[in-house]
Amino acid sequence: MQLRKVTAASAAVLALALTATACGSDDKDDASGSGGGKKISIGIKIDQPGLGLKTPDGKFTGFDVDVATYVAKELGYDAKDINFKETKSADRETSLERGDVKLIAASYSINDERLAKVDFAGPYLLAHQDILVRADDDSIKSPKDLNNKKLCSVTGSTSAKNVKDTLAPKAQLQEYGGYSECLTGLENKVVDALTTDDDILAGYAAQDANKGKFKLAGFKMTNENYGIGLKKGDADLKKKVNDALAKMVSDGSWDKAVTANFGPANYKNEPAPKIGNVVK
Repeated sequence: MQLRKVTAASAAVLALALTATACGSDDKDDASGSGGGKKISIGIKIDQPGLGLKTPDGKFTGFDVDVATYVAKELGYDAKDINFKETKSADRETSLERGDVKLIAASYSINDERLAKVDFAGPYLLAHQDILVRADDDSIKSPKDLNNKKLCSVTGSTSAKNVKDTLAPKAQLQEYGGYSECLTGLENKVVDALTTDDDILAGYAAQDANKGKFKLAGFKMTNENYGIGLKKGDADLKKKVNDALAKMVSDGSWDKAVTANFGPANYKNEPAPKIGNVVK
């Protein structure tokens, strides 16, 4: 009987120890944004070459990834402490509100509708809507030249709608499931142009398999101010992220990231925007 009592007591002590260990786990995000060996979850795109791409070996590459990694380091997190999560466009606000991610760097344009739900640090990149054409095609010199041309974008794209509604109403809109399909159609002369943000287009054009095949028109049809999204009301974290972005620009890391990710496409990027300067 005595042996049975000791065993039961030992089991109880072991259970309490395991519970305490679980409660003390460092796997969760550090809510203070101060690092200290804990993890941080950051939302990115995983299917946009040059911005946010998950490679077959499980690595993450792109300008947004480089920006997020730099900011996380300034917040006190090592690269190994970053948990990159795919965050699709439609899920970005919800992911921040739920706390699924601490930050989002995913070609996330700052606009009034989004500012009503989340806060933004930055902007850290000023992009523009543009078109991508074949490298040997000189027939499209302005947006109006898209009239009677086959213009490709993804299904439901606001970029394609903008062209057709305001710039070239006679453009023949071709909607595909993804930008890669549009790119294949462009290469095979099934379509004449592909439209979305210029940095996204540059990312695709810069891929090894596409080098020398395509070029950006440089039309700058809209302004897209990319910011880092964070949960609304966290003023302290917003300041820390803004400080990190400012340092990334001042120490030259921003320019290096632009060249590394977009350089092969001869992307004529805008200078790094000033924090808080949202270009309309």
